[in-house]
Amino acid sequence: MDADDRLRIALATDLDAAFERLVDGHADRLFTIALRMLGDRSDAEEAAQDALVRAYRALAGYDAARIRELRLRPWLATIVLNLCRTRGGRKARRGPAPISVDALPPGSNEPASAESAGPVAVAERHAERDRWAVWLADLPPAYRAAVVLRHVDGLSYPEMAVALGRPEGTVKAQVHRGIRLLRTRLEADARLVQEMTA
Repeated sequence: MDADDRLRIALATDLDAAFERLVDGHADRLFTIALRMLGDRSDAEEAAQDALVRAYRALAGYDAARIRELRLRPWLATIVLNLCRTRGGRKARRGPAPISVDALPPGSNEPASAESAGPVAVAERHAERDRWAVWLADLPPAYRAAVVLRHVDGLSYPEMAVALGRPEGTVKAQVHRGIRLLRTRLEADARLVQEMTA
């Protein structure tokens, strides 16, 4: 029995007592999904919080048997993705905001580097991270959601099919196409750099 199995049983038994465990176990991943989908920390924080509020309200209306049958990871991912779609639509009407994929405060999510790595190396890592963030944000929403759930959140294809409400084969194809688009951008960027340095 894994942690989510135990959590589902606890939620079915006493929602109020167990809900804090759900928040502790899933808030960070919901924020990460929202951040990768929306590209803005503030919007992502709101989406993750709203997802947890909606999850609580839904669970309060479910009977114990239904709660025990839930697949928490894809169910929660569905909630946050729906909120991201709503926020993304509002955001599109307001205009684009600066993109950021910082899930943690600046500097705390940097890869370990040698003591000799100087400001140039740090700046290059930041530029690379920002470039990938822009490329991810440019993916069509269906591909972006599939890539984020698979490669950022780590959901399995069956879990993704549940979260996205699509057949597993469709989800696999969307991940494949999204990765192919990212690879194409990477290759085009590499060619541009080669041309500029030649």
